[in-house]
Amino acid sequence: MASPYVNIYKDSPTKNGTDGTAVSMGNSYDNAIRFALDAEQNESKTIKCAIRTEAGYIVKDAVISDLNDGNDRFKLCKTSDGTFTDEISFSQVTAVNSIFYVKGSSVNTEQPQTDRSVKLRYTGKLLAV
Repeated sequence: MASPYVNIYKDSPTKNGTDGTAVSMGNSYDNAIRFALDAEQNESKTIKCAIRTEAGYIVKDAVISDLNDGNDRFKLCKTSDGTFTDEISFSQVTAVNSIFYVKGSSVNTEQPQTDRSVKLRYTGKLLAV
């Protein structure tokens, strides 16, 4: 289920575009950001995502963070090759894609699992324009 105002998108969205597939919200996992990682290899993968508003809205001072990442396995960055951190910010999000990247990682001490505890959360000031 998508938000009527702001959404996060996956499936290779393009910068300043309006493409991508909306990521599921709440406890609906039908279109979640998924990582298939081989823990024995201490593997990590990066997925390109975007945030944008619906037409007629902007978000000022948007912050995207990883919520409930107790194992510190998920990180965010505005570039694919930059420094990944627990949160990133955008001064303004509009009706076109603002690109960011989500990195998931595993360690060889983990047991195989489906971890649905980590959520991406965005905050900011939503304004009608």
